[in-house]
Amino acid sequence: QVQLVESGGGLVQAGGSLRLSCAASESTFTINRMGWYRQAPGEQRELVATIWSTGYTNYSDSVKGRFTISRDNAKEIVWLQMNSLKPGDTAVYYCNYRGLRVGAPDLDFWGQGTQVTVSS
Repeated sequence: QVQLVESGGGLVQAGGSLRLSCAASESTFTINRMGWYRQAPGEQRELVATIWSTGYTNYSDSVKGRFTISRDNAKEIVWLQMNSLKPGDTAVYYCNYRGLRVGAPDLDFWGQGTQVTVSS
């Protein structure tokens, strides 16, 4: 069971920056993906950015060019640098860890969520 501990949320004015971090309790899966999802009130949870243990990254179109995801494989930590924040980025941000298993379904683990609020 992988546990995820998030930090770094808060309140910021539009145009400002925040950095989220998420640490995984263990490195159980050789191939894994860490990333961030977000959920605004009344909305479905959506992907923000992900990064594989190989270094491959993926971003939602809404954050490309503003957010940067990075990770430390040895420490199993993932960061999300968020710049040029907009009120539309306001949401609870959830850290996700997906472990790949040969011949079995992937396993997903979630953090408790951290609130990001961007004021106009």
